[in-house]
Amino acid sequence: MFTCTDQLGRSIELQQYPPKRIVSLVPSQTELLFDLGLNEEVIGITKFCVHPEHWFRNKERIGGTKKVNIEKVRSLQPDLILANKEENVKEQIDELEKFVSVWISNIQTFEDALEMIKCIGEITRTIEKAKTLIARIITNFNELKTDNSKLKTVYLIWRNPYMTIGSDTFINDMLNKCGLQNVFEHLKRYPEISIEQLSSMNLQLILLSSEPYPFKEKHVQELQPYFPNAKIILVDGEMFSWYGSRILYAAEYFNDLLNQLKNEY
Repeated sequence: MFTCTDQLGRSIELQQYPPKRIVSLVPSQTELLFDLGLNEEVIGITKFCVHPEHWFRNKERIGGTKKVNIEKVRSLQPDLILANKEENVKEQIDELEKFVSVWISNIQTFEDALEMIKCIGEITRTIEKAKTLIARIITNFNELKTDNSKLKTVYLIWRNPYMTIGSDTFINDMLNKCGLQNVFEHLKRYPEISIEQLSSMNLQLILLSSEPYPFKEKHVQELQPYFPNAKIILVDGEMFSWYGSRILYAAEYFNDLLNQLKNEY
């Protein structure tokens, strides 16, 4: 038996160590498992676990992050489930815990993400690969050039109604890493906002995420008349919100974005 602690501070007991039958309910953590060299061990993923693509096409899907097919998971006989406090539903996790150990991540900061990578490396006995990945991520972020002034920024994740991000989110921490000022940092979670609220903020930069709402160029054109003095940019939501191994590539993406902004301001 192996005992570990998840990011909610709960003690988790694994009857099988390292686990041989893992179900991941979190897209960014699914990708992490792949990058840690696991394959046969991962027996179930969600329909939103799109990376790596061949896993998305070939691994057993157990529903969505919010609508897990409990009976299908049970039939797979996993010895570990990886979940997340925000992305998964507590009542479903409670049901799953009746027959399998569930390790839950809780990611609000860059440091939380690194700790999650380390913990999953320990749980899956891939700790050396996890440490190497963490070192590479830290190196990349140390090279992030945030020499432009703190542009007054809003990051939109939804439309009808418009929704943004507050201070207690991983996305907010990524904006801070970029040296951008989230004008809604005084709020929590994912507040609804209006065009009128946005207009009162003297915005310099509006970032339209590719997920969960798939903002497109037509939405840039829709918003621009309301904000003639703001730069409106479509951004890759995975780079701002996926807290697994994808953050290895985030710093380079952020540098490209910041260089683009440097030429504008």
